[in-house]
Amino acid sequence: MDIISPEQRSALMSRVKGKDTKIELEVRRGLHALGFRFRLGDTYQVDGSKLPGRPDVVLPKFRTVVFVHGCFWHRHCCHLFRLPKTRTDFWEAKIAANQARDARKEAELRALGWNIETIWECQLRGQNADVKADAIGALANRIVSNAPK
Repeated sequence: MDIISPEQRSALMSRVKGKDTKIELEVRRGLHALGFRFRLGDTYQVDGSKLPGRPDVVLPKFRTVVFVHGCFWHRHCCHLFRLPKTRTDFWEAKIAANQARDARKEAELRALGWNIETIWECQLRGQNADVKADAIGALANRIVSNAPK
């Protein structure tokens, strides 16, 4: 049983951001500081249509998209993911659907010739500045090394 009323839960969930989260902004700032220039995935268009899956960062020069995934919503095997003890069937189905959609959209992007990089919330959340810089630096190295020649 939920410990708060449905109205309170609804108000709480309505404040969960879908874009421009703190972690997304940290990744974008870090990549920009390393000299990368990019577009945001919800506005970038190829031949008049948006990219599948709404990537968080699009680097056209490197033909790479970056997804910044929350560990709970995308079921990352880390200390930040814990299935809720209430309504477990609902949450299992919801998170499994998220994972299936992620796989489908990644396959569509690969079919269009895009490289895909994912950075997870646990790599940045609660970490000190050096650890965050290392994670973003490793992401930058993967972007450059996987770019088409």
